[in-house]
Amino acid sequence: MAASDAVGGSGRRGPGGTWRNWAGNVTARPARTVAPASTEELAAAVRTAAEDGLTVKAAGTGHSFTPAAATEGLLIRPERLTGVRAVDREAHTVTVAAGTPLKHLNETLAAHGLSLTNMGDIMEQTVSGATSTGTHGTGRDSASLAAQITALELVTADGSVLTCSTAENPEILDAARLGLGALGVITELTFAVEPEFLLTAREEPMPFDEVTGRFDELVAENEHFEFYWFPHTGNCNTKRNNRSQGPAAPPGRLSGWVEDELLSNGVFQIACTVGRAIPAAIPGIATLSSRALSARTYTDIPYKVFTSPRRVRFVEMEYALPREAAVAALGELKAMVDRSDFRVSFPVEVRTAPGDDIPLSTASGRDTVYIAVHMYRGTPHQAYFAATERIMTAHGGRPHWGKLHTRDAGQLADAYPRFGEFTALRDRLDSERRFANAYLRRVLGD
Repeated sequence: MAASDAVGGSGRRGPGGTWRNWAGNVTARPARTVAPASTEELAAAVRTAAEDGLTVKAAGTGHSFTPAAATEGLLIRPERLTGVRAVDREAHTVTVAAGTPLKHLNETLAAHGLSLTNMGDIMEQTVSGATSTGTHGTGRDSASLAAQITALELVTADGSVLTCSTAENPEILDAARLGLGALGVITELTFAVEPEFLLTAREEPMPFDEVTGRFDELVAENEHFEFYWFPHTGNCNTKRNNRSQGPAAPPGRLSGWVEDELLSNGVFQIACTVGRAIPAAIPGIATLSSRALSARTYTDIPYKVFTSPRRVRFVEMEYALPREAAVAALGELKAMVDRSDFRVSFPVEVRTAPGDDIPLSTASGRDTVYIAVHMYRGTPHQAYFAATERIMTAHGGRPHWGKLHTRDAGQLADAYPRFGEFTALRDRLDSERRFANAYLRRVLGD
């Protein structure tokens, strides 16, 4: 039940200009806030900020749990920099303004009979925020959203506008498509797309021991495989998505509402609230929850299969491990929870991705398994996350850039073969650290 990310996010602004992310665990008070409607307006705002000695951060829709977009300087909000700017059916690309929500992009693509190849399960975040922190779905062969970017437009520290593609500034394209907002402010993105297709989703309960015993087989046999393990139980729920010749057979309106809204959000919200008030009840609730979701199969266009409504708020840590470490790490995680006093009301989510060639991608250079842990908002999470992080780092894990972790630049430089390449480009494009904040100083260095 992970929330995919945006670069910090536009979140909400409270009284006095306070900015908050979706989970409410990050707040900031920017000196100024602007919502430019064009690349020209955004570039002018960056130039003015530089003249005034202000740092600059762009925000998405708040689905990151880290302070990647927090700033005491100029906060650039996304709500007016939106819209699909071009659809090229011959080249199979779509160009979209950076602040466009993924929901709007997917609906527009569907109207043109087109689709992204893969995506995560949240549609509310902006395209730039989602890609800049490495939002991913699950896929045997298809990688993250950032891996589908073929060109972008970037406003740099002096207010210049760079066009980046495989033919023009390719080294900047390579890094900035997943750049944490450290290289500049993205104003426009071009994605590779393909003719719309159908996916058949098969959701099915399965015991933990069977899922982990068959993990390699399930990944190899399915285009998109993921599962949720319910802590304090030996139960999982699996999901297999594969391309289909059709016909479309979406979930029935009533049955879909029962599964996706009533059980996964309404009843789950109540369960989490009870668990926060009475932690001792959580193992029993987990057992009931793991048995409540039944097997189902349905067929629909991709974004309607990949995405799900996520209304229960939480905080999250996710680590990317070499895929061959998946079963061992999951076994250690389960043993740790079983022997501890932790009371974990949220399922653990497991997904995969193929290796890619993006410098700061969590899947850079290796086939990857993602293991994500969550805790209901307002529930103490630090000890559980710290214990999880020890397991994940022991297996060579890389933390998701938009989710909670304690790693710093010294540790991350060893985890990423191309880390130095990225920081050298940052030195070139933003030597004065116009786009820096405390989080970027921690994970990228000064």
